[in-house]
Amino acid sequence: MLHTAAVRHVKSYQQENPAAINLVHTEDEISASFELLKIIHRYNSSNGWTLLVAPDHIPSRDLLDSCSINTSKLLVIRRKHIVDCEYMLNCALQNGRFAAIVTWTDIVTLAQLEAMQLNTHQAKAQLYCFASEADVDNQQSTLPQAMQIC
Repeated sequence: MLHTAAVRHVKSYQQENPAAINLVHTEDEISASFELLKIIHRYNSSNGWTLLVAPDHIPSRDLLDSCSINTSKLLVIRRKHIVDCEYMLNCALQNGRFAAIVTWTDIVTLAQLEAMQLNTHQAKAQLYCFASEADVDNQQSTLPQAMQIC
């Protein structure tokens, strides 16, 4: 049976739908860092890996060490090392070895997220996509309002 996927605007501590793509809106880099740490910490004790498809400056190794994050369960891939990001994210979502996947809207566009939501009914991991208000406004999301739950 197919389930419809939902894209939600969340803070990392809000978790209702396990098959959702979660947009994490942040106002600045400091709040983004705090939300990222909450997500990593939440999934650090789970059986799966946490995959970060990240810009070059994120995450800071010193920040992770200072917050006692177990980096042995954290896989960081830089955008410049990925040929087809959408394919890689779809594979990671359905792989079963990842508990959470975190990316940013300057790496994955909102249009790609909209296309990916069709495959999330089989997802075994949570996808979190960090977005600032400027990113969302620039990309002009066409997500239906019913799917933009805060």
